[in-house]
Amino acid sequence: MATHAAGATSDGVEPLTKLKAWQALQTHYEQVGALHLRKLFADDPGRGERMTAEAAGLFLDYSKNRITGETVKLLVQLAEESGLRPRIDAMFRGEKINVTEKRAVLHVALRAPAGASIMVDGEDVVPQVHAVLDKMADFSNRVRSGEWKGSTGKPVRNIVNIGIGGSDLGPVMAYEALRHYSEREMTFRFVSNVDGTDFAEAVYGLDPAETLFIVSSKTFTTLETMTNAHSARAWSLAGLAGDEKSVARHFVAVSTNAADVAKFGIDTANMFGFWDWVGGRYSMDSAIGLSTMLAIGPDNFRAMLDGFHQMDEHFRTAPFERNLPVLIGLLGIWYTDFFGSQTVAVLPYEQYLKRFPAYLQQLTMESNGKHVTLDGDAVSYPTGPVYWGEPGTNGQHSFYQLIHQGTRIIPCDFIAFAQPLNSLGRHHDILMANVFAQSEALAFGKTSEQVKAEGTPDWLVPHRVFEGNRPSNTILAGQLTPGTLGKLVALYEHSVFTQGTVWQINSFDQWGVELGKVLAQRIVPELENRTEPTLSHDSSTNNLIRRYRKLKE
Repeated sequence: MATHAAGATSDGVEPLTKLKAWQALQTHYEQVGALHLRKLFADDPGRGERMTAEAAGLFLDYSKNRITGETVKLLVQLAEESGLRPRIDAMFRGEKINVTEKRAVLHVALRAPAGASIMVDGEDVVPQVHAVLDKMADFSNRVRSGEWKGSTGKPVRNIVNIGIGGSDLGPVMAYEALRHYSEREMTFRFVSNVDGTDFAEAVYGLDPAETLFIVSSKTFTTLETMTNAHSARAWSLAGLAGDEKSVARHFVAVSTNAADVAKFGIDTANMFGFWDWVGGRYSMDSAIGLSTMLAIGPDNFRAMLDGFHQMDEHFRTAPFERNLPVLIGLLGIWYTDFFGSQTVAVLPYEQYLKRFPAYLQQLTMESNGKHVTLDGDAVSYPTGPVYWGEPGTNGQHSFYQLIHQGTRIIPCDFIAFAQPLNSLGRHHDILMANVFAQSEALAFGKTSEQVKAEGTPDWLVPHRVFEGNRPSNTILAGQLTPGTLGKLVALYEHSVFTQGTVWQINSFDQWGVELGKVLAQRIVPELENRTEPTLSHDSSTNNLIRRYRKLKE
């Protein structure tokens, strides 16, 4: 990174609130912030056609946002003044833009085509990526065909992925999203929580002789993952007559710690590696996706990677005013920093995407939940909002009430597909009617005059008024395929990058997860010791530990 001038960030960019575009947006917000979408659409009949963008088979309608053409112009100017373009180029070149950990940020290399070249510390990493992919494909083909046998000679019918964070959320989301394409003769289960119930339920009813565990931990030391892995080892051995050699036929590892993998009993030939330039929440298309490849097969997995790559190239090359990730990221900044919105609802109208909002929670909040800039200065503006959501139409019968008539502005991302994967009578047309109706209702609402015109008694009118002016994006695609999933994930990855760049924060570290983990390691022996420990926590924590020990007895 270049040495920075006084008052500027390490990239030579002025502090965010000093940028001309930021200050212009503040003035602009005072002028347009109260405008209603009813007026914006009435004054501009072509708005719904013009405020759209399309790339890689994804269509974005952002016309139902509380913006004008000038808003978009100023937001794009903000991105430019924030140095977004050179920072994109730096990421794709493999520069170490994760400054606190001195690492490159190269999830884009995981889906680069063979023949591409991306250098890290003077070494082209693309051949390494494809070597691991080829190894994963060979292993997946052997397991899926029945060639790979367990220790008793039975083929593997059950896959249990053990991981946590990005080593779990990505694989779980991808499996659920692509279940339509999965090998239905195999069972896939996932264990992440150190709560013993998670493991107990994951292996319930499984035959150890037909079960393969994937232990996903880069260091092979993650407390939750290794606790579950050792329980899995004990469960497997108990069902296989205690044969220690069976571990090598029923366990594989996604890790870089060959010594501890071998000590566990796993053949290091069945260890699949990845690199320190792959952050956990950006790793579902690395070897962390081994369970995904086992489920959907190598060809579908590579189609997913191609979808990622198509969106990568769009993000890297498209002008900001037509760049889907940039537009979505900038609109998020508009609501977070100028309207004071604190959450974003992601609402997929596709049951297979039921875990997609949970996946985005880690991607967005672990990335941009930061309180200091790249230079360590306290930020003076809000950063990462809370992401949440559920599939439609389920959400309509629970939390949509708050979005429509509550006191908070909650920007929404609707995600929908023109072609269903399971065609069943009128279902899909009814589903899609709800997508379009919800975004319309949020935008335009229902006035008191309209309610009265329906013959509603005066006393009831206020309860049935919808203020409207609630912003939303709608993302449409043809069908949920492996390639489409890759495009959607990359879309949000790069929108997170856009926001982090403008906010001048590091979207690629996660120091916030460390303190609780360190304290837990200290408390574990205080809970397990038979003798009463000497406690030196605060009075609340000390009291809780003593109460737990008493209740445990």
